[in-house]
Amino acid sequence: MTVLPDDGLTLAAEFPDATHEQWQRLVEGVLRKSGKDVSGAAAEEALATALDDGLVVSPLYTARDAAPDTGHPGFAPFVRGGRPVGGWDVRQRHGRPEAARTNEAVLTDLENGVTSVWLTTGAAGVPVTGLAQALEGVYLDLAPVVLDAGRETAAAAAELLRLYEERGVPHEEARGNLGADPLGLSARTGDPVDTDAAVELARSTHDRYPGLRALTVDALPYHEAGASAAQELGASLATGVAYLRALTAAGLTAGAAFRQLEFRYAATADQFLTVAKLRAARRLWARVAEVSGAAGDTGAAQRQHAVTSPVMMTRRDPYVNMLRTTIACLGAGVGGADAVTVLPFDHELGLPDAFARRIARNTSSILLEESHLGRVADPAGGSWYVERLTDELAHASWAFFQELERAGGQGEALRSGLVGERISATWQERKRRIAKRREPVTGVSEFPFLAEKPVEREPVPEAARHEGGLPRVRRDEAYEALRARSDAHLAATGARPRVFLAALGPASAHTARVAFASNLFQAGGVEPVHDPVTVDAATAADAFARSGAAIACLCSSDTLYEEQAEEVAKALRSAGAEQIFLAGRPGEHAGVDAHVFAGCDAVGVLSSVLDRMGVAP
Repeated sequence: MTVLPDDGLTLAAEFPDATHEQWQRLVEGVLRKSGKDVSGAAAEEALATALDDGLVVSPLYTARDAAPDTGHPGFAPFVRGGRPVGGWDVRQRHGRPEAARTNEAVLTDLENGVTSVWLTTGAAGVPVTGLAQALEGVYLDLAPVVLDAGRETAAAAAELLRLYEERGVPHEEARGNLGADPLGLSARTGDPVDTDAAVELARSTHDRYPGLRALTVDALPYHEAGASAAQELGASLATGVAYLRALTAAGLTAGAAFRQLEFRYAATADQFLTVAKLRAARRLWARVAEVSGAAGDTGAAQRQHAVTSPVMMTRRDPYVNMLRTTIACLGAGVGGADAVTVLPFDHELGLPDAFARRIARNTSSILLEESHLGRVADPAGGSWYVERLTDELAHASWAFFQELERAGGQGEALRSGLVGERISATWQERKRRIAKRREPVTGVSEFPFLAEKPVEREPVPEAARHEGGLPRVRRDEAYEALRARSDAHLAATGARPRVFLAALGPASAHTARVAFASNLFQAGGVEPVHDPVTVDAATAADAFARSGAAIACLCSSDTLYEEQAEEVAKALRSAGAEQIFLAGRPGEHAGVDAHVFAGCDAVGVLSSVLDRMGVAP
């Protein structure tokens, strides 16, 4: 019993300590009510959640789930943060090709909470020759600039350094990153890896600009190809190590080489995995520093730039992306990222407008200024769940890193196709979960809204669409293809393909399955018609004929299926139904062609439905 000395109140005085075994027994009772007769550890395992990389999230964590000592914020192994204080640099991305409009947007952002600028430069964004205009009026000694110029990195870096000189920025005041990343460029485009220019840029930067970094270890190409968290971290470690070898071979000390690198990671709407990923990344990089002889160098802490995941962004119901990016930003901040970029909610639709940029920057501002998230260092520290997940993810990431090193390093692993093969296998498995709606996508595979008005945006520069290299995937891609077929059919015929929902019995018997079927078919752009509210064998044919649908789906309870499904299916067939589904687990139902149920291959079902109705792919 704990007694508070100031007022004498006791904590939990009336309650005995609960044991893990008592909790398990309570879980057993709940599971038995749901039809699962399991006991002991099996009951706990039944509630566990499997993640990628062989990781498993348990339903309960206690002090028994030990993890290695994480140290203190700002000190090795930097699990609790590379800095002893919280908060992050609010970094906004700009990629509009018109320098004048980019300048207007940059100044607006900097005046309203943004603290650094991430510029897509070159053919995919602001032309190198327009860099001066894009940064007109920007105090370059106060606002760090991060370049992302791809094949034009050398020219863009030279232009930015020229601007520093022209505007009298003291060398020690220059901050940001010149964005050289030859391995990341190879991953994006398939170009051969050439580190010579990047190494030379890092050497000159180290000599003249002590606060400026030359190289970015960008893990986004791997994340955007469908990599798991461990694969993303492992690839970034292999890339970072390759750069360290090249820099030290060129004459830089290990400590100086570490200070030339900044790592870029994706932050997803899985907030706890994001927190664990950033913490694990710092721990792993600290291990690299240790074996490199730079463990005592304060500059060896991994500097992290977290970007809200493009993979999770949807084109349909894009306003939901605001919720996704808010959760991702929170995860990145709690995880200790040094800089965070919140992508605008319309990122996947084209160039963002002013409203989208405002919401993006205000997401960080609210978390920092109103939620005070930056006032606490490592707020997730001490959570048994987070500490354990961090440790397990670190081990899985290290294993993938070692596989890449055994293959000859990141460059060779990219050339041989090893990286692409491993990531593709991970994505294929994830695609199956998405297709079966085991990984729901709100507004797309769950709760779609067919009547929504499309959000129109200016297209991104054609050069920004990389060809070659690793593929670029999105969670919504399979459903987006189905919805696009439906849209084209609507434009050509004036109506969407339809499905008639034949609900049997009272609302209490059919409502749940009507809602399920309605959601499922709308995810493929098929409009459900539920009128009248209920039908039987005598009324089903006429109702189907009035619906304008080509297919039908029976919706009711298992009991009513046994009583009415066969006769109603016969009536629907007589009225011209080309295909008849039943919402529920597969069983013996005469006249029913197929079943739709939780866990079925929704993408496969919907594709076949559109094919049958003659909706062009």
